[in-house]
Amino acid sequence: MDCKQFFKQIKGKKIAMCGIGVSNTPLILNFLSKGAKVYACDRRSREMLGEIADQLENAGAELRLGDGYLDNLEVDIIFRTPGMNFYLPELESARKKGIAVTSEMEVFFDLCPATIFAVTGSDGKTTTTTLISKMLEAEGKRVFVGGNIGKPLLPEIENITSDDYVVVELSSFQLISMRKSPDVAVVTNVAPNHLDVHKDMDEYVEAKKNVILHQNAFSRTVLNKDNDITDGFKPFVRGQSLSFSMESKVNNGAWCNKDGVIYMSYRGIDAPIMHRDEIAILGDHNVENYLAAISAVWGYVSVDSIKKVAHEFMGVEHRIELVREVNGVKYYNDSIASSPSRTIAGLKAFKQKVWLIAGGYDKHIPYEPMVPYVLEKVEKLLLCGATAQAIEDAVRNDKNYNGNPEIIRVKDIAEAVDYASKNAKLGDIVTLSPASASFDCFPNFVARGNYFKDLVNKL
Repeated sequence: MDCKQFFKQIKGKKIAMCGIGVSNTPLILNFLSKGAKVYACDRRSREMLGEIADQLENAGAELRLGDGYLDNLEVDIIFRTPGMNFYLPELESARKKGIAVTSEMEVFFDLCPATIFAVTGSDGKTTTTTLISKMLEAEGKRVFVGGNIGKPLLPEIENITSDDYVVVELSSFQLISMRKSPDVAVVTNVAPNHLDVHKDMDEYVEAKKNVILHQNAFSRTVLNKDNDITDGFKPFVRGQSLSFSMESKVNNGAWCNKDGVIYMSYRGIDAPIMHRDEIAILGDHNVENYLAAISAVWGYVSVDSIKKVAHEFMGVEHRIELVREVNGVKYYNDSIASSPSRTIAGLKAFKQKVWLIAGGYDKHIPYEPMVPYVLEKVEKLLLCGATAQAIEDAVRNDKNYNGNPEIIRVKDIAEAVDYASKNAKLGDIVTLSPASASFDCFPNFVARGNYFKDLVNKL
């Protein structure tokens, strides 16, 4: 089906958009313009939604708000927002009634005529997605970027042609219901995450695996050889299989040798690309992101385009982002680190010990794996939020803990920044890398990072 047929079919249909946010608001306006009867559904009240409620109502949407926003939906199609649990009782009930339950990304994949690159993983998704898109753009290709990265693509479907390229970031919540896979699939890594929503780790892993399960023989799959779970996806690859590694040479894919030289091995030829020091952004994990991106775009772009991005790309906001230096102390915003594995990567990026601000919403992920890196890389550990006690317990209960780092409990991020500004000395590094989600105090990691940056910029 092409997009013209699709929009013709939805004219006059009753469609419930569940979740009024970044993904669904443009979609609601788009579907209204195509003649659909749209119900904008959200758990939040009208007061909480603010002007957006007026905007949608003025455009013709019918609002269903509050606790019972999913009850008794008598519609033809339900679009769930990516963060909504696929197995919600209300959605299961709707399916039993014969109501189609889908999502923006599922429909986009069905209709998109362009070559699709999709990136998933527990860490590194956004940076790898951005790198792939920038490498394709450096080659002169027209690129559309979206998905979990924050921009819906379905409203743009009528502008996308078969000569274009689409690069999407996909979360486990989006992938769990996908029944179509991309032309090029990248899995950066898989580690415990979102266990507050998924029923267990197995469900989370299976959702990630869905990015490759529906590929065909003409597709490409890029997997992290150094991660046991992603490497275990290899038997499910149906097309071209490429790997990337920081630890060893790979036969097909990108790898970094012990001297820091990045190679691409492809069809029996080992081609040197660049030295890792040519990459402008910090950290082993970002070298990994480059290895994943190089493997994905190999054959689509030149080595010159790859190197151009390496030299010029200064990183994605909220990812080990240098905010400013105050009185000889550097402050970094790594708010994206909403899991222990992400904080580990952030700590490893620095060559000296740091002051770490951590803690936040509890996603039920164990903190013990993070402790050796905290002991090695942290001078002062400033803890706040719902997970502060769990992180402190994990550190204090480790047999190698000898009182270092010093653990300081603070009320919130503001108090942490204030304490650091008064006590950190010339040459120190302070980093916000919470190892926890933001939802105890902030709507998302972006709001948390911006709040931190605002505090630092006011010092």
